[in-house]
Amino acid sequence: MSPRKIWITRAQPAAETTAARVRALGHEPVIAPLLTVQPVEGVEVDLRGVCALAFTSANGVRAFIEATPDRSLRVFAVGAATAQAVRAAGFKNVLSADGDVEALAEGIAARKRDLKGCVLHPGAAEPAGDLVGALEGHGIEARRLILYDTVPAQLTDDELAVLAEVDAVLLHSPKAAEALALMLKTTPLPKLRALCLSKAVMKPLTRTRMAAKVFAPFPLEAALLNLIDR
Repeated sequence: MSPRKIWITRAQPAAETTAARVRALGHEPVIAPLLTVQPVEGVEVDLRGVCALAFTSANGVRAFIEATPDRSLRVFAVGAATAQAVRAAGFKNVLSADGDVEALAEGIAARKRDLKGCVLHPGAAEPAGDLVGALEGHGIEARRLILYDTVPAQLTDDELAVLAEVDAVLLHSPKAAEALALMLKTTPLPKLRALCLSKAVMKPLTRTRMAAKVFAPFPLEAALLNLIDR
């Protein structure tokens, strides 16, 4: 099968990681992030009463380690990539759910007896899922710590010209899909295939005109990348 041009929409530096995996599959990545990460200034990290951290993205990990030097707490990560970022930051006790926010909540709930305090969820102003709500539903004390926000990126005319030639776009979050849907209103790409990490990620594209819209059977990047050659 001939190489395909695959649009990587993730914010940096995660975009480079995904691009390397796309190249390894024999395809040509085109990096043009739909979102940029903006840190929230002046946040004070209060870890009193916190027994564990829960991360749903590598962006959350990066924001947390920039905000505090503490690496002593137990960590729950949503998936392998996030867990890798946690370990690289110097945390020792790390457990990966290898799934989505729901799987992460269930994994933490399964260890409820070991938790003697609050689970802190450092992350975005608009998280992809309600982890704190899910944990509270399991009777676990939890709270959010907003460290960054993701905002739509402005694509240049040169980038838009290149994107007219891509075969498929990889979407990792509902917010990225929302940004794509908004862009397509003024820059139609009817031959573009949308490959989404989950059904929730695909939902914002319901009314958009595209060649195809599919979602991975499991919310893992490996499953997402398997959609390229289907």
